[in-house]
Amino acid sequence: MSPNSDNPLVTEDDAVPVETDAVHRALLGDAEALSEHLRLLRLKFFPPASLKQLRKFTTTEAARLIGVSDSYIRKLRLGEGLEPDKGTGGKLLYTLAQINDIRQILSEGRDRSFFPRRQASEHLQVLTVANFKGGSGKTTTAAHLAQYLSLKGYRVLAVDLDPQGSLSALFGYQPELDVAENQTLYAAIRYDEERRPLRDVIRPTYFEGLDFVPAALELQEFEHTTPMHMNPQSGAAVEDLFFARVSTALETVQADYDVVVMDCPPQLGFLTLSALCAASGLIVTVHPQMLDVSSMAQFLYMTSDLLRVVHGRGADLHYDFLRYLVTRFEPHDGPQTQVVALMRNLFGERVLTNAMLKSTAVSDAGLSKETLYEVAREKFVRQTYDRAIESLDLVNSEIEGLMHRAWGRKR
Repeated sequence: MSPNSDNPLVTEDDAVPVETDAVHRALLGDAEALSEHLRLLRLKFFPPASLKQLRKFTTTEAARLIGVSDSYIRKLRLGEGLEPDKGTGGKLLYTLAQINDIRQILSEGRDRSFFPRRQASEHLQVLTVANFKGGSGKTTTAAHLAQYLSLKGYRVLAVDLDPQGSLSALFGYQPELDVAENQTLYAAIRYDEERRPLRDVIRPTYFEGLDFVPAALELQEFEHTTPMHMNPQSGAAVEDLFFARVSTALETVQADYDVVVMDCPPQLGFLTLSALCAASGLIVTVHPQMLDVSSMAQFLYMTSDLLRVVHGRGADLHYDFLRYLVTRFEPHDGPQTQVVALMRNLFGERVLTNAMLKSTAVSDAGLSKETLYEVAREKFVRQTYDRAIESLDLVNSEIEGLMHRAWGRKR
């Protein structure tokens, strides 16, 4: 390798170890270059003057979301402000807010399933999506689940617990630019006088009924500060201990939501453990490869041991359900189908009946930091889009059914 004065990792003598300062400068330079490139991409797709917005829905899509026929929607007499816009060719287009207004109208004096928000007697659902191996589809699962439930009419809070902020990026936030200090969940669970109410860091999104708590690197501080507050002789109340802090924060806003969806970091640290302790439902994402399944075994061992320990310290653990979700599944891949069959044989009904299929439509939408629920069907090969959206809907509907069962509802 020839010397290059512009590259801090290249020295005059290859045998000379690279100094820490040079590595620091190289990593910082790369981070700044990448951050600037991402900023320019965001300006291209979502300039400041036009913040990220949710598209409008055709009559067919609106009818499917509400659960009625196209003709029924067309015959409805809607009041002022509820009339849909007209697109090209006279096509009617509805906003999600208008769809929710129609749900409200239909639910008055009729079946409440048109507007499925939880009743006073039904507890807040806290769905934690976890696995400590990267690439298992956690963020994709959490994003599509939160948006699906919002599209169905629930009041949803999505929480990004991963300091890397992948879920935040999907919701249009670049953590190092858009999330200032003390504007993540860390603000509500920290131990010092800078602690803030969770309500102060919740942000509305472009999905009606879906709010969001973004992530940033400051979340990692919880991993560093928690050990200093774990002295068993401290005499702290249970709600002040690390494993109860997320749950305690969520309790302050539970009246505003039907369901919380939390995306955990790909590690079993204090953040993930706190999210596990706050959960009413746990979804473990699994890519059906033997290496991933082997890794999951270690995750389950560690999670079991840690939950047993915190339960012994007073944690109130109550799960309505635990499910394994097969992600990025290719049905025609022989080894993958064998792995899925093994999981179903071992875990039975704890493996969700439906799997999230691997699809180029999901990855293509991700190029512009969008989900499949945000993009219009005409932007894709229709067969590819329909196959992917059907897979997502089946998975999310199955999870919705588990919520209903926990609430004692009949579907």
